[in-house]
Amino acid sequence: MSTLKNDRLLRALLRQPVDVTPVWMMRQAGRYLPEYRATREKAGSFMDLCRNPELACEVTLQPLERFPLDAAILFSDILTVPDAMGLGLYFAEGEGPHFERPVRSEADVARLPVPDPEQELGYVMDAVRTIRAALAGRVPLIGFSGSPWTLATYMVEGGTSKDFRQVKGMMYDRPELLHRLLDTTARAVTAYLNAQVAAGAQALMVFDTWGGVLSPAAYRAFSLAYMRQIVEGLTREAEGRTVPVILFTKNGGQWLEDMAAAGADALGLDWTTDIGQARARVGDRVALQGNLDPAVLYASPATIEREVGAVLASFGAGSGHVFNLGHGIHPQIDPEHAAAMVEAVHRLSPGFHATSD
Repeated sequence: MSTLKNDRLLRALLRQPVDVTPVWMMRQAGRYLPEYRATREKAGSFMDLCRNPELACEVTLQPLERFPLDAAILFSDILTVPDAMGLGLYFAEGEGPHFERPVRSEADVARLPVPDPEQELGYVMDAVRTIRAALAGRVPLIGFSGSPWTLATYMVEGGTSKDFRQVKGMMYDRPELLHRLLDTTARAVTAYLNAQVAAGAQALMVFDTWGGVLSPAAYRAFSLAYMRQIVEGLTREAEGRTVPVILFTKNGGQWLEDMAAAGADALGLDWTTDIGQARARVGDRVALQGNLDPAVLYASPATIEREVGAVLASFGAGSGHVFNLGHGIHPQIDPEHAAAMVEAVHRLSPGFHATSD
């Protein structure tokens, strides 16, 4: 494995000094880039793109060719894990993901396997190895998974949902059944993330997209408890370095103190939480990642620069900040506006770091 030329991301996630605040974007390889759309067209479908390690590598690297980002993130999908559990993932045009066999009964939960990541998910590990080789130490590679609760919403609902009635019905009526489902999923995610580290991932992120739809008690019991279980089971050192772990719950700002106690190195914030207030609440227990409203990128470059400056100033001086959007970049964003954000972070942030490398 090659030496890392730019390790700002890893250092910031561990709250070590950096020269500038590192920046990357959730969904940075995606539909806002014309070159991504061309590669996806070539692949045939979204899942065909995910399952082709060479093309997954190509789209992972595309944003790095355009912008001086401080990290690459594996191009994949959170639903690869439930797909590998035999639920029959497919994408309906304009409707998003669906599962042929939703998990609703005792028998459905009992049937769920913990997939072997190098077998059923070998295409993801091949992509990680291919990307690491292609990066040649340029920047770190982030691996990721969905959280057990977020995966369970898709597994039980059979796809996306507005009201989560199936999974919440199970949660309130049959909590023990949902706990069994979440435990199996947590074990699958742990194995999957550890396999990504073994294949070359240098940081990990757990996306809890739907944790914010839960009540406080339900969030702690059905979402955070299983993310903690995953964190406790992760490989935290590889290639002589710490492998930092980021937890991100969308709309989870009210639970930051609980999240900070879960054992991860960093917390991702969406744009509904003030990052300065979040820093005051969690102190030096974790680094923070975020949290520009993605919609800012619809505005002019001058406005983007002003809003970037506001996020940096809110976090304040010192280490422990990774700049990111508060959620994924929107497909309609002009890539030049993403470029303006990255440039502004690198230009404005050195003043917040007393030490320089």
